[in-house]
Amino acid sequence: MSIRKSILALLDKNSLVFSDINKLFLFLSSSLEVDEEQIKKNFFSLLSNGDIFEIRKNKFITIPSHGYVKGEFFGTAKGFGFVKVDGFSSDVFVPANKTLGALDGEGVIVKIMAHTDDGCDGEVASIFKELESVVGTLEEIGGNFFLAPDNNKIAFEIPVQRTGLKLSKNMKVLAKIVRTEKGKVKAIVDEILGFQDDVKALELSIIRDHALFENFPSQVVEAEKKVPKAISEQQKKGRLDLSKERTFTIDGADAKDLDDAIHIKKFDKFFEVGVHIADVGEYVPQGSVIDEEAFKRGTSVYFPTSVLPMLPRSLSNGICSLNEGVERLTLSCIMKVDFSGKVIDYKICESFIKSVARLTYKEVHEAILGEKLNEKTKKLQKDFLLMRELCDILEKNTQKRGALDLEIPEVQFVFDENGMAVDLTRRERNEAHRLIEDFMVLANETVARHFHKLGVPFVYRVHEAPTKEKVLSVCDFLKGIGVPYPKIPDEIVPAYFQEILDNVENLNAKDVVNKIVLRSMQKAKYSNKDLGHFGLALVDYCHFTSPIRRYPDLTIHRIIKEWLHCGGKLSDVRKEELDDFAFESAEQSSQCERNADMAERDVDDLWKAYLMKDRVGEVFDASISSVTNFGCFVALENTVEGLVKVEDLPEDTYLFLDKQLRLKGGAHVFSIGDKVKVQLTNVNLHTRNLDFKIV
Repeated sequence: MSIRKSILALLDKNSLVFSDINKLFLFLSSSLEVDEEQIKKNFFSLLSNGDIFEIRKNKFITIPSHGYVKGEFFGTAKGFGFVKVDGFSSDVFVPANKTLGALDGEGVIVKIMAHTDDGCDGEVASIFKELESVVGTLEEIGGNFFLAPDNNKIAFEIPVQRTGLKLSKNMKVLAKIVRTEKGKVKAIVDEILGFQDDVKALELSIIRDHALFENFPSQVVEAEKKVPKAISEQQKKGRLDLSKERTFTIDGADAKDLDDAIHIKKFDKFFEVGVHIADVGEYVPQGSVIDEEAFKRGTSVYFPTSVLPMLPRSLSNGICSLNEGVERLTLSCIMKVDFSGKVIDYKICESFIKSVARLTYKEVHEAILGEKLNEKTKKLQKDFLLMRELCDILEKNTQKRGALDLEIPEVQFVFDENGMAVDLTRRERNEAHRLIEDFMVLANETVARHFHKLGVPFVYRVHEAPTKEKVLSVCDFLKGIGVPYPKIPDEIVPAYFQEILDNVENLNAKDVVNKIVLRSMQKAKYSNKDLGHFGLALVDYCHFTSPIRRYPDLTIHRIIKEWLHCGGKLSDVRKEELDDFAFESAEQSSQCERNADMAERDVDDLWKAYLMKDRVGEVFDASISSVTNFGCFVALENTVEGLVKVEDLPEDTYLFLDKQLRLKGGAHVFSIGDKVKVQLTNVNLHTRNLDFKIV
């Protein structure tokens, strides 16, 4: 049993009370026969994570117990809130006078006060995970500044404590939250982001509101300086030498963190595919300051004009990037794939490579079509054609097992030299994207299956099946718009949804049905349990191929390397420790991924609004993407979306048919998927909302 679990088990059994906390540490150290410093480290980690609670002075209990639970606090504009607790069917309601000043998004421990037919009522007993900062706009009242948070779920303006910074009304700022002994909240301005009429300040406000930062802490910068710039002969010892293989990378034209390379060969009875991934674990030891920051960030975040990397750039763009013409350390998954697309043999090992070419998707696509060849692609054209040959086989298998092929339009912005958006369109995907994705999926599946069979603790990329209720709602919608759908099977499988998507391939409602199906799905996440991937129709799946930009990949790289170094012999105690590490990594990474997704979406929406603000009054072709009781959402061809309020529909008396997603009037009917002409009437940069009316 791990130290953390042992501490929890002992506390849960005894609810220990000591006159002095150091005596508690001494008792735990003696009882568990573990060094006292290790006890302290794990104890305070459990305390800061809300797994232990000091119910009264020097009496500690485990959570949940004694009527206390932990969860995330969700505020409301009216002051009351709700706490989402794992395992509870509904959220715990917290009255406005029982929140203890908790802010939206904070981690809290709640005492359950009452159970009703509608759920539970509770009061916040402790805030174990406080918000570090809040973004907002400065308001001046009576010579004093107050922060009006951008987050409208924080129900009050926060008094600003004066510092040396020169503040002005209407400034966008990042402020540190401080709590007084009496629990009152104050704000100290840490960073001035600009003024609220500046789109760049609004973009930075979104980024900061999601607790994302460009710069790394000073201790990380210092540690970064010690990272080697080239690999040594000593590092190459014991690794498979692949420096003579014809390996190459294929990425976007502006990519600088190249973490995957491939090679491909064809023999009499099989293809050999090598997927070679940057060995980031060699340079980022677990527990180092760089690792702690990477764990905190969880993922790189990609905005239209910038990237906030998970790792410092000297690693992500330097020694860990598989740059052309230089030797780099890698973890390789080399697979033999027969002509039916089955992996008949594979090798997972430490290696080093020397990429012969850094290629772009556009270059490879042109080479495959024979349209345009340059010096690099001419030498590798046969490799590209082999890739396409194998990918055609793999995709037939993908279709057979019923994996979903959801086509959701993505935006592509065009920016000028000053970083201002000047145009937008749908992002185009070409065949080269497909080749790389298919090979990465194959490697991810192979690695996941291998370690699942071994019973080694691991982090999996999981996507659980949708609930029966969600499936029924999709079918109700299809029925409402007159689209036939197959009979619902007893067991929901991906092929069922793919059949639905195939049925609408040539219909106007194609994009809408894709979105409806996507919304019915559960969110993919990371887990230390192998729960399969519904969307890909795979039993085993992980993320192995991007350790530069995703912490789960780095986590399993470390596990793979340890397994290789110990000859596959891990003790039971070590397995428990690795399972704890995998669990924490999966939880943190899933949370960071959700945060990054929301930040990327919000910034995209801001730039869309910015590009549309001077087009108020123009008329556009659109399709209805969603229908509610208060109006219709419409989508333009360039991916911009906005709302047509009920009052801006043609004059009529409308009834909202929720199952069919339709607004039905006496003379007019508006249904999801309908083609309409709309006029842009209003753009709000601060809320990123666009209003239209039907022409």
